[in-house]
Amino acid sequence: MKFDVQHLDRKWQAYWKEHKTYRTLNDTSKPKYYVLDMFPYPSGSGLHVGHPLGYIGSDIVARYRRQAGFNVLHPMGFDAFGLPAEQYAIDTGVHPSQSTAVNTARYKEQMERLGLSFDWDRSVNTSDPGYFKWTQWIIGEVFEHWYDRDADKARPVSELIDHLEKHGTEGLHAAETEPRRISAEEFNRLDAKGRSDLLMNYRLAFRSVSYVNWCEALGTVLANDEVKDGRSERGNHPVEQRPMLQWSLRITAYAERLLAGLDTVDYSEGLKAQQINWIGKSTGALVHFDIKGHEGQLDVFTTRPDTIFGTTFMVIAPEHELVDRLTTQAQRGEIDDYLTYVGRRSELDRMSENRVTGAFTGAYAINPLNGAEVPIYIAEYVLKDYGTGAIMAVPSDDDRDKRFAEKFGIEIIDVVDKSDYPGATLKDKVGRLMNSGFLDGMEVPDAIAAATERIEAEGRGQRQINYRIRDLVFSRQRYWGEPWPIEYDDEDVPHRVATVDLPVELPQMEDFRAVNGASPLERATDWIRHDSRRRETDTMPATAGSNWYYLRYMDPTNANEFVSPDAVNYWQDVDLYVGGAEHAVSHILYSRLIHKFLFDIGKVPTREPYKKLLNQGMIGGPISYIHLGILLTDDGQRHPVWVSSNVAEGSGLEVPGIGSGHLVLDESTGRRLTPLRFVTETSVNNESSYRLYHDAVDEAQRLDHQDAAYFRTILQQATAFAWSLDKEGRQYLELSVEQGKMSKRKYNAVNPDDICERYGADCFRMYEMFLGPIDQGKPWSVSGIDGVYRFLRRFWTLFVGEGDRLAVTDAEATREELKILHTLIKKVTEDIEKLSFNTCVSAFMVATNDLTKLRCDKRAVLEPMVRLIAPFAPHLAEELYRALGGTETVHRAGWPTFEERHLVEDNITYPIAFNGKTRLTLEFPAEATRETIEETARADAQVQGYLEGKAIRKVIVVPKRMVNFVVG
Repeated sequence: MKFDVQHLDRKWQAYWKEHKTYRTLNDTSKPKYYVLDMFPYPSGSGLHVGHPLGYIGSDIVARYRRQAGFNVLHPMGFDAFGLPAEQYAIDTGVHPSQSTAVNTARYKEQMERLGLSFDWDRSVNTSDPGYFKWTQWIIGEVFEHWYDRDADKARPVSELIDHLEKHGTEGLHAAETEPRRISAEEFNRLDAKGRSDLLMNYRLAFRSVSYVNWCEALGTVLANDEVKDGRSERGNHPVEQRPMLQWSLRITAYAERLLAGLDTVDYSEGLKAQQINWIGKSTGALVHFDIKGHEGQLDVFTTRPDTIFGTTFMVIAPEHELVDRLTTQAQRGEIDDYLTYVGRRSELDRMSENRVTGAFTGAYAINPLNGAEVPIYIAEYVLKDYGTGAIMAVPSDDDRDKRFAEKFGIEIIDVVDKSDYPGATLKDKVGRLMNSGFLDGMEVPDAIAAATERIEAEGRGQRQINYRIRDLVFSRQRYWGEPWPIEYDDEDVPHRVATVDLPVELPQMEDFRAVNGASPLERATDWIRHDSRRRETDTMPATAGSNWYYLRYMDPTNANEFVSPDAVNYWQDVDLYVGGAEHAVSHILYSRLIHKFLFDIGKVPTREPYKKLLNQGMIGGPISYIHLGILLTDDGQRHPVWVSSNVAEGSGLEVPGIGSGHLVLDESTGRRLTPLRFVTETSVNNESSYRLYHDAVDEAQRLDHQDAAYFRTILQQATAFAWSLDKEGRQYLELSVEQGKMSKRKYNAVNPDDICERYGADCFRMYEMFLGPIDQGKPWSVSGIDGVYRFLRRFWTLFVGEGDRLAVTDAEATREELKILHTLIKKVTEDIEKLSFNTCVSAFMVATNDLTKLRCDKRAVLEPMVRLIAPFAPHLAEELYRALGGTETVHRAGWPTFEERHLVEDNITYPIAFNGKTRLTLEFPAEATRETIEETARADAQVQGYLEGKAIRKVIVVPKRMVNFVVG
């Protein structure tokens, strides 16, 4: 039995694959436990060492629960639709189906190399027609439902039609795009197109004009989190706001339930806060402002109706439907210029920046409580779909309004006296009202109530609850995604594609580019015409397939339904979900929406999809930099040279081939990103040091080297290297380094395959856990991995002796050995339950050292330790378990049972002190009484020696702690 980690990895991974060790059946005789990882988007760069952190943590839990007797569902699949594969296809000509297939195979190979216990028989892929058939079916169901606010649930559109035919909108309390009023007679007179347009106001999946982030270079709509500083995150292309006809999901209907559901799940407070802020519930009043010289009103939602007397201007969103009508001829040029400027700005930029911009429309609104005329502006900090797309600006009580008023010279009227509240800010709802008519002297809470009552009494508005969240734009003008399951008849009425006609598959196309906002599918003319109808050419966003994949894992091969009732009623929901916090909204919130809809229509038995969510921390990697300087030679010539980061300006240098001089640093010099694979990490004075060696540079300049072209561009910036010499006489440059998120673009991604090849998968797994708490970010460094490797060797040698032979006996374990074992069982069991994996690894190290000192070779101690370490080091554990006589896999063996009796002390060592100074120790039975302890201590010969010639004034006995003789 040799400690050959590569052999163990290959041997047992092949065995697990052949015997389907981790295959999961819907065995209802066992309690279920569902452990899920957020499945990855398979990119060509493969996994780096940051990716497996969550996978290993979830794998430990899955293995632990299997051994504890649970039927564990622990699957893995791939989120294969989306923009990256499409853009790669455009750049390279490789069809997305080909690139994703290659990348998926690569990811699976890497995951298997890590010994992860996924049930690959249940694997899903969002681009597989057998999978996205049901994605389309779900969205079709959403299309065929509306939201009944009285029942607080989704109901079929057929029932809505029945209500409209009998009652019109009377008595209808539905989630709607805009308030509509129509009688039954009027509804029944509508033609098919008129009915369809009206129903679109209520459908949970609906089509409407929305302002979106349009990227012309990428030819698609982008989500807010894909845009930064008005440019696309992918490719850094310009992004503009553009009105487009889009399909959306009415997530606003579920806003209150999405908030309430957070109280029932175990998520981090940070993630809950993100969702709460995104939903943005606020209570206030909807106020109607008349517009001077115009019919109609300007509606404003405000949480502070008490400040209405301080309104000195109004602001409407640049996209507001009233902008064109309210703009006077004199202001037309200024407004048009401003609209052009705003069109280049993303919503995220508009909301996050403190830039103050705007333009006056020339129109005025009338304050409903005091009749004052207030100018109406447009400004980018107001968004069309937030609230009503208009605000009443009170610059004395709002920071942004104040900055706007100061820039445009608008009057500021103080309406809240906060002098009784030192330290109060504009955001604090405290103070007494002033300059506010009938509200003067009221405290803010009372004034809010009084103002709302007056507004309602005068018919100028009503109380209202608003949500910041907006309906989810759910269509994209791109190719590589699920086609929308919608077809249009000759009257342009949309119809759901029948289930028997699903999936709607993508046509084969060579040119995927979107032109002028049109989907590339519009060019697939033969595909568009389906029987007598026209297919929808928009596709779904990347989140579509990931919103429900956890359900498909329960029943992945079912051709008749997305999941059978038996399967979903058994697995219910996810017990532990592991993934990145960056998906708090774009995935978690949206999948909660879909789950609640499926609950409404009776397809799932739970209200929430995930009971507990663990956000693993980010593993950062060192980003190393090579520094460029100027060698100013003695003859006054300037020569760019690469220098060590620790060489100070003014230092003397001599570079062969150039000459001697000193180092100059100016704006023309700086640091340059360096590929990590050229860099050697070493230790200098017990601290990590990163160096670029001469031989690595020579190697990188070979024409066949994978990075030769990149490195040549680096080398062209300087004529030479100012090398230093290490202890072995090797030439190197010292590099500066900083920790950052691992990324191929930053050349700091470390391949886990390389680590596994050197140290084995078990060492890699345990080292990642040992780096620190799984939910905290941490830097990657190999400086401690040798210690983990040595620990695994020590653990191995508890079992294997000289000649690589098993050296385990059936002798009875000592009390001390059993205490070590059961201390370990208790610690590891409790800490896995708490997801504290790093402390588990530490506990294994302590126990191994203690048993090594005792030369423990007892089967009664060592065999349970193998089962205990199996979730962490599965390959090593499998080998040792079989060597000990196990006939089946260790990963189906029982979890060791903790017995408290082994931790109970028979004797306790007491320090014996005289006037507070400890002189010796004595052992007493653990249950000895004070009297027995004192009597025995007095009689001890050593104690009598210290008491000789002294009078005992008092004896203090602290049970299980100490004994103190007070003498004089």
